[in-house]
Amino acid sequence: MSTVTLDTSLAEVVGAQTAAKFQRAFGMETVGDLLNHYPRRYARRGELTPIASLPLGEQVTIVAEVRSVSVRSMKQRNGSIVEAVISDGEGALTLTFFNQKWRADQLQVGRQGIFSGKVGQFKGHQQLAHPEYALFEDEDAARLNAQVHQNTPIPIYPATSTVASWQVQKAVEEVVGTLGPVPDPLPDDFRASEGLLDADTALRGIHAPRDPSEVEPARRTLRMHEAFVLQTALLQQRQFVRALSATARPAGALLERFDERLPFERTDDQRVVGDIIAHDLEGAWPMNRLVQGEVGSGKTLVALRAMLQVAQSGGQSALIAPTEVLAAQHVRSIARLLGPELAPELMPTLLTGQLPAAERRKAALRAASGQARIVVGTHALLSASTTFADLGLVVVDEQHRFGVEQRETLRAKGTAPHVLVLTATPIPRTVAMTVFGDLDVSTIRSLPPGRAGIATHVAPLAEKPAWFTRVWERVAEEVALGRQVFVVCAAIDAEAGAKAQEAPTDAPVLEGEQPRTRWGVVQVRELLATLPAFDAIRVETLHGKMPGEQKDAVMQAFARGEIDVLVATTVVEVGVDVPNASTMVILEADRFGVSQLHQLRGRVGRGALPGLCLLVTEAPAGTPARSRVEAVAATTDGFALAEVDLELRGEGDVLGDAQSGARSSLRLLRVVADADLIATARAAAERLLAEDPALLSHPGVADALRRRLGQEERAALAKN
Repeated sequence: MSTVTLDTSLAEVVGAQTAAKFQRAFGMETVGDLLNHYPRRYARRGELTPIASLPLGEQVTIVAEVRSVSVRSMKQRNGSIVEAVISDGEGALTLTFFNQKWRADQLQVGRQGIFSGKVGQFKGHQQLAHPEYALFEDEDAARLNAQVHQNTPIPIYPATSTVASWQVQKAVEEVVGTLGPVPDPLPDDFRASEGLLDADTALRGIHAPRDPSEVEPARRTLRMHEAFVLQTALLQQRQFVRALSATARPAGALLERFDERLPFERTDDQRVVGDIIAHDLEGAWPMNRLVQGEVGSGKTLVALRAMLQVAQSGGQSALIAPTEVLAAQHVRSIARLLGPELAPELMPTLLTGQLPAAERRKAALRAASGQARIVVGTHALLSASTTFADLGLVVVDEQHRFGVEQRETLRAKGTAPHVLVLTATPIPRTVAMTVFGDLDVSTIRSLPPGRAGIATHVAPLAEKPAWFTRVWERVAEEVALGRQVFVVCAAIDAEAGAKAQEAPTDAPVLEGEQPRTRWGVVQVRELLATLPAFDAIRVETLHGKMPGEQKDAVMQAFARGEIDVLVATTVVEVGVDVPNASTMVILEADRFGVSQLHQLRGRVGRGALPGLCLLVTEAPAGTPARSRVEAVAATTDGFALAEVDLELRGEGDVLGDAQSGARSSLRLLRVVADADLIATARAAAERLLAEDPALLSHPGVADALRRRLGQEERAALAKN
């Protein structure tokens, strides 16, 4: 066989049959893919796994010793059963094999090995039925090598029901034994300055350590490989964007006229971020900027000023919003801010899928002709039939609601347009570096003056069920004071099954939690109709299954004060602005994620009225679900909550599948624990690309990028 490299097909080394199993189980194609499948922990030959703690129904890999073996005939039909009892010295577990008598010869009493299978139960005893196993070497060899092997770590790999840990280990041993020199993805001087291992030593150290002390240096080196390659890819993407030519969009009279008629002073943060964007829009390459800021911090104002700057030179702006309710509200608030003088000139136009056909055609014509300088819409903007005369700026509101494909579809409707991405979900610094490293990030922290603030309280029904009644009394009291109330539910109809639900998207179901919905919009409406205190209270419902016109009509009626209590799903999560709404009740708050609860809370306390948020939950104290709710009640600082969210959920959920490509497939790297390492990698990647933009002098880095980021991932990064 020719020299095995990281690019060698796995089938060439381990055989077509094994390679096919690994491809189905893990998506592996090459030797490099296999070697990127790192052990999740290590066992030792003298260290037996505590059997008593094995979770029922889960796939496990354990190290244990055979204590007894028996063969008996089946009672109901022909054949035999082999039962072997294995032990860790305290607990015991039965291995069961049907019609495989030869197993009794293999599983000799006293032999130790690795056993993998799904933990089941039979007659009250734990068992593994037809487990995979690999026994350690025979006793004579073991005695001869006792001193050598006693301390040698046994890698335990992430496994599936079809591929056991020991099968992965066997394949890795085969590959490592034939692997040629591994090129290093780190520049030599950087590797030396950080005290890291060379790539070859690190790979062998993590997969086949001779001593436990070899594992951590190997891990640290491979974490840096991951961080460095990822940051280099993101910074290269920034270079590619800056290599494009953009139409300069200098500010002019339109922006001056707008600023003159603003009825309030912009905050310092709004001015600073606005100036940065204004400078970007005059640059030689397309702006690619993310603006993050608290709910109500003025991101829409900043975006509108950018749209006016683009309109000055005849360009158009397209703002894509995640819901029709929000898109319609954006058009109304933009028209209000522009006033009777500027609005007819810029013609802000709504384009959504729910518009009547005639109105939609009229809106599409305004966009195509260039008559509408500002077009606001939902996914209808992505339609092939939606075109623009001169699309100069793409604004994406609430970026986490859109995938990279959707953003690229909109951007492709112009010639290298500027891109402004807005989010009210604050992003921790490390996530910003890891996920949005190719975007320039600006932050608006300060809120406009004159806000009364929000008080948040948990209503813990597990301990105090009577508080449920008090919640509705409190709602009635607010309405009696002339104020309005949101009530948010996790589903439309709790009894109609999952298909009818608009369940929260960012609250993971953790161990020990059961997803349950008792209060949908339908059930709450029915409950309120039975309460005497609500006889004179005007209650309406709002959810995503309603026609667009009906949703908009309800939202406008609520904004005009014609509805006292709005019972809704998370369709009101972003952008809905009703200054007279003082109270937000969130039922089954534990069904929502931290950032979503913070977003919903931001719908109240937006004016001079003090805000009140009641988080109603049945989650018992001390559970992860309750921790999420209590974290939100403890602070209104979205940036602090973003860090809490990251710790509670882990970055796997935060990065999400929508952030396509390498960014959602971190192996050893952890964006919280490895924050300093990521920052170091980014600085090194910036230095490298400044000296060698095409990586001509660093073939190891170029190779690692090619392997780590295939064509699909490159395309995904380019679309961001």
